[in-house]
Amino acid sequence: MRRLIAVIQAIGFATYKEWAAFRSHMAASLLVGPVLFLVQVFIWQAMYDGKETLNGLTYSQMLAYFGVVTLIHYISFDFADWNLQMLVRSGKFVTFALRPLPHWLFAFSQKLGHRSLALWIEVLPVMALFIFVFGVNMKPAAPGWAILSIMLSFLMNFFINYCVGLTAFWLVRAEGVRRVFLLLKDVSAGVFIPLSFFPDALQKILFFLPFQFITYLPTRVYIGDYELAGIHLSLGEAVGLQAAAVAVAGVVTIALYGAALRRFTGVGV
Repeated sequence: MRRLIAVIQAIGFATYKEWAAFRSHMAASLLVGPVLFLVQVFIWQAMYDGKETLNGLTYSQMLAYFGVVTLIHYISFDFADWNLQMLVRSGKFVTFALRPLPHWLFAFSQKLGHRSLALWIEVLPVMALFIFVFGVNMKPAAPGWAILSIMLSFLMNFFINYCVGLTAFWLVRAEGVRRVFLLLKDVSAGVFIPLSFFPDALQKILFFLPFQFITYLPTRVYIGDYELAGIHLSLGEAVGLQAAAVAVAGVVTIALYGAALRRFTGVGV
C-alpha cells in the first residue's frame, strides 16, 4: 500500500510540474467561468423580478448555486475520456497495458496532480472574484459535509468520464459519442439549470442517474438544502447517497476496464 501511494504521489507531482510549466494555458480559463457567471446574473435578475423565490431558492441562493457550480467544475474538471480515446486510437495504450499499474489508476493520479495546480490558479482566484466583485455568499452551510461532497464529486466525474473513454475499445473513433454524452451529462448534472426546475416526471428519472452526484447534489449540500423529485434529504443522507453512488461507479469502472483489456488483447492475437 505504501508503495502504491508513493507511485500515485510521484505521478501526481510529475503532472503538477508538467502543467505548471504551461500554467498560462490553465489561467486562460479564468475568463470563462466569470463570464458565464455574469450571464447567469443577468438571466436570473430578470427571472426574479418581483419574486422572492423560485422553486424554493432565493435570488442569493441561486447566485450561490451557480458560483458553487463553477467552482466544482474547476475542481473536478477531467480529461481522462479524451486522453484514453487518444491513446487507444493512436495505439499508444499498448505501453500502459504492459505496465503493472492499471491505466485508470495512472489517469486518476494525473488528475490529482492537474487539479492540485488548479486550486491556486483557478479555484481560489475565481472564489475571491465571486465574493469581492459579485458579492456572492460562498460560505458553505456545513463545511465538513460540503468538502466531503465535493471530494466525492471529484471521484464521480472521473469514473464517469473514464467509462466514456473506455468506449474507444469498442468504437475506436468515439469522439461523436463522447461529445453527445458529455452534453447530456452536463444537462443532467444541473450545470445549466438546477434540476429542481425540470418537470416532476423528469426529476424522478434524474434522481436515479449518476450525473446529479457530480454537480447538483454537492452544490445543494454546499448551500445547505437538498431536494429533488419531491425527495428531501438531510445533508448527511445526501452525502451518504452520493458515497454509495460513487462506490457503484468505481466498481463499474474497474469491471468495464477489465472487459476493455480483454478486448484489447483479443484484437492483438
